[in-house]
Parts: sequence; structure tokens; C-alpha cells
Amino acid sequence: MSGKHGELTCQELVELVTDYLELRLPAPERARFDEHVTTCRGCQAHLEQMRQTLRVAGALREEAVAPAAREALLAAFRGWKRGV
Repeated sequence: MSGKHGELTCQELVELVTDYLELRLPAPERARFDEHVTTCRGCQAHLEQMRQTLRVAGALREEAVAPAAREALLAAFRGWKRGV
């Protein structure tokens, strides 16, 4: 079973991972997340990759990014939600 009250799916986990890492998930959702991660190796790997990404990104300073790279990143994120 999947959905709000059942077992968390891998897709749901991917959608919730940021809120999980930022401690913004309500307790019931966090428990579902934790339960899924303990049994799914793929999601364990995804969670660890996200943690590593945040550690590395947190160490990056804006002035260290070349202006052209900064603009390319901003353009990519602007089009992300639109699927561009």
C-alpha cells in the first residue's frame, strides 16, 4: 500500500528528501521516510548523495563560481520547474 497513510514510495521519498534533511517533515511523515530508508538501498544511496551534495554546496562560496557558470546555473534552475 502507498500514499499518505501507507508505505512511502521511492518517488515520494525523492520529493520529500529536502524537507527531511531540513527537519521540516511532520513526525508521521518523518517516520514513514525513516521506515522506507531502512529497507530500500536505492533510497539510502539517494539520501547519502543528497547529504554529500549539501555538505559540498555549503562549502562553495558565490565568489568562487565563475560568472558564466553562475549564469548557466541560474538559467538551468529557472527552467527546471517548467521542464525547459
